[in-house]
Amino acid sequence: MKVCIYGAGAIGGFIGARLAASGDCAVSAVARGATLQALRDHGWRLRQGGKLLRATLAAAAEDPRELGAMDLVVVAVKGPALAEVAARIGPLLGAQTVVLPAMNGVPWWFAQSTPGLSGEPLRSVDPGGRIGASIPLAHVVGCVVHASTFTPEPGLVEQRMGQGLIIGEPAGGESPRVQRLAGLLRHAGFDTTLSPDIRQDIWYKLWGNMTMNPVSAITGASVDRIMADPLVLAFCTAAMQEAAQIGAGIGCAVAQTPEERHVVTRKLGAFRTSMQNDVDAGRAIELDALVTVVREIAQRLQIATPNIDALLGLTRLFARVHGLYPQSP
Repeated sequence: MKVCIYGAGAIGGFIGARLAASGDCAVSAVARGATLQALRDHGWRLRQGGKLLRATLAAAAEDPRELGAMDLVVVAVKGPALAEVAARIGPLLGAQTVVLPAMNGVPWWFAQSTPGLSGEPLRSVDPGGRIGASIPLAHVVGCVVHASTFTPEPGLVEQRMGQGLIIGEPAGGESPRVQRLAGLLRHAGFDTTLSPDIRQDIWYKLWGNMTMNPVSAITGASVDRIMADPLVLAFCTAAMQEAAQIGAGIGCAVAQTPEERHVVTRKLGAFRTSMQNDVDAGRAIELDALVTVVREIAQRLQIATPNIDALLGLTRLFARVHGLYPQSP
């Protein structure tokens, strides 16, 4: 099976290394700069539990045209980079290619399969519908990643915790291609769940992390300190209640209360969020897929979101001041 990882960073490198090591796939990568050179020099590298896993790299290129059509393309880039990926991904897509977006937040295809959103592209994650036009929904299998990984150096991934992948058809239900993909991922060692409604799983994860990420980014506080501040926690709780109301309006009801979710989050201890790490590294933040899009969906449903509005406004202003988010409205 021919697989390409588009974006061989922390998550992409994790998935690529495990798939390559399974022996079921020839795994290539689209990468650039130091990561591209490291992959060419060393192949796939993944450190887990103090042990270094190495696996053969089929090919690596900066230009997808050098690789050709694939059976599976795993898109594992940050949200701000997705428009460029969509513009360049065409040579990797054959008639039956599956595109698996291993990314944070609400994906570009979400409105196309969600009741109440009329199928119109969400401008916050797919302005002008250009991403959806470049990656047709027929290619897409939805994905939620539950894993914590990082890259101590280009081309080397280290796993902190978790190896969960939830996958499913955007429109719901099961299909032969999703069953085959689940088998492939399980054989590579992932805890893979085949979801009957991947939209629900996407919204549930978003509901759980849409507050911690931006609050940690603008305050610099680790999550345990956020949880210990009663005023900040009350603000996060109110924003989560609004997101739950939005979810109920699009068929993605959240069964938990924010307080029940806080119990789970506290167990994770003093960890730093991915958005906080992006701020520290001077990288553009994934605000649109985590918060801006939630407000956009709420506006379509005519649901008031004063706390989400405040969260978005504060984080966006912080990011603009620090050059981590576009200056235009």
